[in-house]
Amino acid sequence: MTEYTKNLLIAVGLSLLVIAAWDYFYAFPQMDKQREAELEQQRTAKTPKLGAPETPPAAASAPAAVEAAPRVQKTREAALAASPRISIDTKSLAGSIALKGARLDDVSLKLYRETVDPKSPIIVLLSPDEAPHPYYAETGFLSAATVGAPALPTTETVWTADASRLTASRPVTLTYDNGQGLLFRRKISVDDQYMFKVTDSVENKSGKPVVLYPFMRVSRVGAPPSAGYAALHEGFVGVIGEAGLQETKYDKIEKEPKATQTFKGTGGWVGFTDKYWGAVVAPDQNKTFEARFLSTGAGVKAYQADTVNEAVTIEPGQTVETTAHVFAGAKEVDTLDAYQAKEGVKRFDLLIDWGWFYFITRPMFRVIDGLFKVLGNFGLAILAVTVVVKIVFLPLANKSYQAVAKMKAIQPEIKALKERYADDKHKLNTEQMALFKREKVNPAGGCLPALLQIPVFFSLYKVLVVTIEMRQAPFYGWIKDLSAPDPTNVFNLFGLFAFDPTQIAVFGPYLGLGAWPLIMGVSMWVQMKMNPEPTDDIQKMAFAWMPVIFTFTLGSFASGLVIYWTWNNILSVTQQGIIMSRAGVKFELWDNLKKTFSFS
Repeated sequence: MTEYTKNLLIAVGLSLLVIAAWDYFYAFPQMDKQREAELEQQRTAKTPKLGAPETPPAAASAPAAVEAAPRVQKTREAALAASPRISIDTKSLAGSIALKGARLDDVSLKLYRETVDPKSPIIVLLSPDEAPHPYYAETGFLSAATVGAPALPTTETVWTADASRLTASRPVTLTYDNGQGLLFRRKISVDDQYMFKVTDSVENKSGKPVVLYPFMRVSRVGAPPSAGYAALHEGFVGVIGEAGLQETKYDKIEKEPKATQTFKGTGGWVGFTDKYWGAVVAPDQNKTFEARFLSTGAGVKAYQADTVNEAVTIEPGQTVETTAHVFAGAKEVDTLDAYQAKEGVKRFDLLIDWGWFYFITRPMFRVIDGLFKVLGNFGLAILAVTVVVKIVFLPLANKSYQAVAKMKAIQPEIKALKERYADDKHKLNTEQMALFKREKVNPAGGCLPALLQIPVFFSLYKVLVVTIEMRQAPFYGWIKDLSAPDPTNVFNLFGLFAFDPTQIAVFGPYLGLGAWPLIMGVSMWVQMKMNPEPTDDIQKMAFAWMPVIFTFTLGSFASGLVIYWTWNNILSVTQQGIIMSRAGVKFELWDNLKKTFSFS
């Protein structure tokens, strides 16, 4: 075992064990809690009910927080039928806008399905209040007046529309006259992807000025089931002015004072992010706004991300107009980048959780995506990017293996020193360092390439986990989704027996051992056999079990990552054999394999 291989395996092994421990002790229990909460919601048929906008204090607070109220839960179809609607029909979206409250509360994604089966239902993103999982966006105005405030549109207001269908080429305009001299108009347009443009205007026909505060909010009832990845953020998300990116998980908001976080800045957006989908609101990017993340209710929680802009004054005879955007759709990298560039939505690419290694993860995605466009398969792109990484690190690998070769050459002298100074550790260390200096050997020479490859490994892990481009991307054979674990399982003889070992209590999550993880384990075992076994008994046992530990740990990981690791092992064996042979170090693989299978 070379120092290079040993350091890389230890570092990545510890990292994988941390991720596995997170999944076992946190992610899986959280998913169980969420499932139980959903069952409890169905049993009680009571959930928090989202209230109408209230009159804010003089400081212009946000729209009304959610409030707990019992209700009879309807089917999604019945909830949709509770309001007259305008249909939405574009290349990417299907759904409708409720004229009651003028809410965007019915959005489905035509281009994405729930499973790899092409006949499975399309993804439903937004749903109306009183449906099983309410989730919607809305815009409007608030008034700071406490006495004599004008009648503003509420969640119960039924608007009038100038068309019955919203398309990418045909916007719709909603109208509401409050009967007190204020005429509200809301023009809604949508593009071919997932961005709605909302232009609210107020015409003042009364005889006195009116002060209003534009607001936007995204609301959802109940935390959605978690994808269960330690490296993935799901929950509240936003970019607020100079404060930058803000991320808060659903359970963490409860620990904030009054279960509320507040922000203020110029430019940005707020909303919710799931693994692949998002719903956010983006007010005027040139104006200062206040934003909140908050939660209310007992039992099943209701969550809200909202903004309030600075006051606008509408003089008699004048019309004031504000423009904002609502995004509801798939978090496609190119689409988000385009909205950031064309619509000016500040740092909109951060709706995707690129993580701490943003500066590596995004380029890694671009390389893989570019190779995909050439090769036509993301699996082949992953294999190709592994070769690219190997080429980039080739100079470091050469130095590493040369350092290992020098270390092997002086092993007899090190062994002699250990025997001579077996009872004097200090003297042994001193003599060893003198030997290293004399022979110009760096004992840590194999560490740097291993350390540098860890961010690369995790950036690929991130790309596979967070980018929707990898979702349901097929490879060859039985791998239909590179972002999902290998669907085969050795414990039911690869489907011969009709039961799912992963559903077994306690150990089930670690019994997802498919064909590719087994291939990976064999490739790792072969790689370890390229070098002499450690002389220390503890190290010998640890490295003997390491391929087994890696095999079971990676069994539940995205198959694309397992394929990458397998291919990386194969390339490493080839690379190590060539470099070590040129350095004059004995090629140990065949002798070690013969020794392993020798029964004499």
